[in-house]
Amino acid sequence: MAKTKQILKALIPPIVFSVIIKLKKTKPSTNGWFGEYDTWDEAKSLCTGYDSRVILEKCKNSLLKVKNGEAAYERDSVLFNEIQYSWGLLAGLQRAALENEGNLCVLDFGGSLGSTYYQNREFLSSIKNLKWCIVEQAHFVDCGKQYFEDEQLKFYHTIEECMANQKPNVLLFSSVLQYLEKPYEWIERFINLEIPYIIIDRTAFIERENDIITIQKVPENIYVASYPSYFFGKNIINLLQKKYKMIAKFDNGFTMETTINNNKVYWTGLIFKK
Repeated sequence: MAKTKQILKALIPPIVFSVIIKLKKTKPSTNGWFGEYDTWDEAKSLCTGYDSRVILEKCKNSLLKVKNGEAAYERDSVLFNEIQYSWGLLAGLQRAALENEGNLCVLDFGGSLGSTYYQNREFLSSIKNLKWCIVEQAHFVDCGKQYFEDEQLKFYHTIEECMANQKPNVLLFSSVLQYLEKPYEWIERFINLEIPYIIIDRTAFIERENDIITIQKVPENIYVASYPSYFFGKNIINLLQKKYKMIAKFDNGFTMETTINNNKVYWTGLIFKK
């Protein structure tokens, strides 16, 4: 075999040989964002979805290790030895607490089993009165109540249930808006709650006027799943600015900029104040 390679290398021009080697090593990516679809339903029909019990189990097992001090940090069920902070998010949370006499109540919409709470709890530990309230899918809420709920971390099945029991001064969307089928309807609904602060983190935007609907495929080493996803243009920010003032924009530092269909896409954070 080695002799055959030597003969081929001698016969093939060097530039051609190097291209062959490069192509051999390069495999088409099977994870990331793919395509541009006319409707959410069209994209959804090609996806597995986010409500899989496998995803819940992976998130639960990973976060239990964080809760029990066996790991430092979890994001999207992946464990890390060191916490990766979103400093813009922390600044927004701390400002909201300072303006509310040291009280911070977060409505974390789509907050999994408490990933962002555990990520930031050390920096929020000096806050006089902290409540972190997660509204999620029913099976996540049931799991959260069983394994993670305590005096600070709470789980609710609906927004109405949360608002009836708590008075949030921050509404948090951390990597969730782009996965909602009708994000504009949700934004309209949340705006009417008149929560003092809205913080958006780890959210996908695109440098053009209109949104793109695409499909995200999760790396198989995390879990096997795919789901529709938005890249937002300017419209969603314009909607929020009807009743809120955008006071900050920050780079969350987690996801690298990329392109899709020749459009630059990036993940960012935004802080809005009523």
